[in-house]
Amino acid sequence: MYTTIQLTDILNMPKVKRLHLINSIVGFKSANLIGTKNTNGRSNVAVFSSIIHMGSNPPIVGMVLRPTSVPRHTYENIKNFGFYTINHVHHKFIANAHQTSAKYKKSVSEFDACDFTEYYSPEFPAPYVRESKVKIGVSFVEEHPIKINNTLLVVGQIMEIILPEKAIEKDGFVKLSKLGTTTINGLDMYGKVQALSRFEEAKVNKPLQEKKKD
Repeated sequence: MYTTIQLTDILNMPKVKRLHLINSIVGFKSANLIGTKNTNGRSNVAVFSSIIHMGSNPPIVGMVLRPTSVPRHTYENIKNFGFYTINHVHHKFIANAHQTSAKYKKSVSEFDACDFTEYYSPEFPAPYVRESKVKIGVSFVEEHPIKINNTLLVVGQIMEIILPEKAIEKDGFVKLSKLGTTTINGLDMYGKVQALSRFEEAKVNKPLQEKKKD
């Protein structure tokens, strides 16, 4: 049996139920810890599920941030410091990652509060999460307000990537299923990545071919 939920039903729902419905119905999202630092050197790390690919030349990524009507430490640090990191959440530390969503005071580093270790590469100034197997260093480029709900789309350029060499296939594809990367469904359910198939480029009037495994 199916059910149909109309816009009026959604808007009349209790807030928490509406949040869970809309956040989960769009599907699985990436689970990442965003590492930042303020101009005084205080580090911050917080879990986000809104990272999106925006282009590969130049390599840019987007991140949607909630309205800044209340203090947003990650956003403030990105704007003031200019650099941040994207760190994949591994299935072994999902509880620690989720704990970073708590409303800690600005004077508290979630690295310390949630048992993560800061790591700095020689070429990049923002803190990585040492425990993460996939680390991406990003520089802030621009932001775009989304007027309908006062959120922000923050755009950044990838400056470096740190990951195990074994996960990179010959064509450059990164097989995240080898690295324990997790996904988020909704606001609070984490899941493992399972690889099924890769396919050759789809073309009209040509049978679709599955790619050979390396």
